[in-house]
Amino acid sequence: MKALLVVFSILLILLVARLWVGTGSYPERWRTQERTTIQKAANEKRQEQIDKIQAELNDAKSGNDAIEERARSELGMTKKGETYFEVILKPTKKDKVKEEKEANKLLKNKQNSHAKNSVSKNPNKVESND
Repeated sequence: MKALLVVFSILLILLVARLWVGTGSYPERWRTQERTTIQKAANEKRQEQIDKIQAELNDAKSGNDAIEERARSELGMTKKGETYFEVILKPTKKDKVKEEKEANKLLKNKQNSHAKNSVSKNPNKVESND
């Protein structure tokens, strides 16, 4: 009776161990599900790209409107008899502040590089800003 109990216990341990280790185990299934989810997301992204390209292709096949639109927007082309106008908007306060910051940054960089160059040309000379 004890021998039978020992045999069944060993079998039970082997079966439970099989659930957690090896082929078809729970951790392997979890990894597979995770990989499947990642692959589905990548497939959806690629499908969106394919749909976008397909729409552009259909537009190109359907007529000259898409070609004309692309030529106007990307190449700046115009039809005969048309006049090209470029609208320049007044900069806002935010744009002015941003431009001033960029100009100050460039000025500081230029001054720093000039100071480094003057020190490296004559290391014995000491400059003063008095």
